[in-house]
Amino acid sequence: MDRSGALPGFAKLNQLARTPVEGGVRLAVAGDCATQHIAAALRGYGVYTDFPMQVFDADYDQVRAQLTDPDSELYGFDPAFLLLVFSVERLWADYCACEQREQFAEQKLAEIELYWNAFHDRLPGAKLLQCNYPELDDRVFGNFALKVRSSFLYQLRLLNLRLCDLAMAHPGVFLIDLCALQSRVGRDQFFNSKIYYVGKLPIHTNCLPLVAKEVLDVIHAVRGEIKKVAVLDLDNTLWGGVIGDDGLAGIQIGELGLGHAFTEFQAWLKELKKRGVLLAVCSKNTESTAREPFEKHPEMVLRMEDFSIFVANWEDKAGNIRMIRDTLNLGMDSFVFIDDNPFERELVRSLVPGITVPELPDDPAEYVKYLREQNLFETASYSEADASRTAQYQQEVGRVQAQRQAGSFDDYLQSLDMTAQAKPFDSFHYPRIAQLTQRSNQFNLRTVRYTEDEIRAAAEDPDALTLYFTLKDKFGDYGLISVVIGRKQDDRTLFVDTWLMSCRVLKRGMEEFIINTLVKTAAEQGFTTIRAEYLPTAKNAMVKDIYETLGFTALGDGQFVCDTRSFRENKTRIKMED
Repeated sequence: MDRSGALPGFAKLNQLARTPVEGGVRLAVAGDCATQHIAAALRGYGVYTDFPMQVFDADYDQVRAQLTDPDSELYGFDPAFLLLVFSVERLWADYCACEQREQFAEQKLAEIELYWNAFHDRLPGAKLLQCNYPELDDRVFGNFALKVRSSFLYQLRLLNLRLCDLAMAHPGVFLIDLCALQSRVGRDQFFNSKIYYVGKLPIHTNCLPLVAKEVLDVIHAVRGEIKKVAVLDLDNTLWGGVIGDDGLAGIQIGELGLGHAFTEFQAWLKELKKRGVLLAVCSKNTESTAREPFEKHPEMVLRMEDFSIFVANWEDKAGNIRMIRDTLNLGMDSFVFIDDNPFERELVRSLVPGITVPELPDDPAEYVKYLREQNLFETASYSEADASRTAQYQQEVGRVQAQRQAGSFDDYLQSLDMTAQAKPFDSFHYPRIAQLTQRSNQFNLRTVRYTEDEIRAAAEDPDALTLYFTLKDKFGDYGLISVVIGRKQDDRTLFVDTWLMSCRVLKRGMEEFIINTLVKTAAEQGFTTIRAEYLPTAKNAMVKDIYETLGFTALGDGQFVCDTRSFRENKTRIKMED
């Protein structure tokens, strides 16, 4: 993708699709329509974005045969993801043949759920991507269709709504919003009658790159590869004008000049913050001047409390962004830098590897439209705890400042008055535990992703040992920050299937506390041996030696073992909370 966010055409992706690819994510595509061009676009987009994929394309209209036959080619391919594409034109034909039209949406929904269940019964760990239906008004009733329950338009919209509800009950299912995509580009651009009637392809080839991007956005999010921080410039980005020159009354926000465009942009950012995306400021400005609009301007949507960290000085932005990264303790690939100045954008791109820098339009009126279309903040999970993430990271800034003032690092840890809890999984925490498995990449020893249902199954499994950990200190509550799942191999041996931890608590002594607790708990349950494994990924090299550092014996090839009878506890300043 070029810096403006423009995509290559289908011809280019089709050409790239012929590039030999080894390994990568395994994706199957099936539908009640022709899907070979969709599969080609996905293969090509994977090559174009350096994301290797093996793509299996089922034959035309073979969804039922492929998903209900346990010996089908699709199951033989063993995909990690399945994309289901159903044509709204085929849906209309089924509607025309239906006698109980007021029940049409529910009947179709039951058929779709049958496919979902069959797939997950056979491949419980795989994820299913279900396209919804683009809008199609058959104009049989005209506008009066909105008042006729049996009309096709009513049933179509009901079906798309019920798909949302059904997907909520299936944690392993994620929706691809083709309806919104068609709304964005227009029906005439999205669908071509001749292409469909001749080749049964329900999406114009011109739009297939957009579809491929939507699908890959979701796959990346499901794999935990998400953007977590928006780093924002101020002048001519969050408001019009320069606060140092124009003063508080002269900047454009609210009803002044182009102010409404900046107001809408701030409102969009605030919604991202409520969803759990962290907002940070990185501005070349005098700090007191930069803070003034957030503290005093009545029409500002964003306020100081909306930012996890606020950096305004006259240093270079690349250095300031690295400082923000170190303070928040997040990978640079989870950062998005938004700045109206092309020079600053290029500087950050060249000096800060891994960060995403969108090429913001010259016209502020286009900011929100452009960023919405880029879909940089796709996610595959959400919990109520996400809304408090900004406050948690504001506390982290206080910890960093306290560390700088401490005489030694050990004095700093002692001053934090840290307490932790270690408890078996419980139903209240299932959503947060599942979300942590889906998002954690750096401190994740085996990088196994779990749905909420799979977390519930582990909690109820008598041969599994489950622990979640929370941490508090004098600055605040980190919340649930680590997960351990152990699997019984025999009466004396426990295998650590999963150990992951939020990087926010690294080097606090939490790693030591967790291993001490795990070994003690395993010993209390009669295990004399704990076996553990490190599976390398592109992001978790930081923990490759963690088991050996904490008292396990390395066996080679990423395998480790611990004798619970001779284990010596690691030193930590963290105390168990009563």
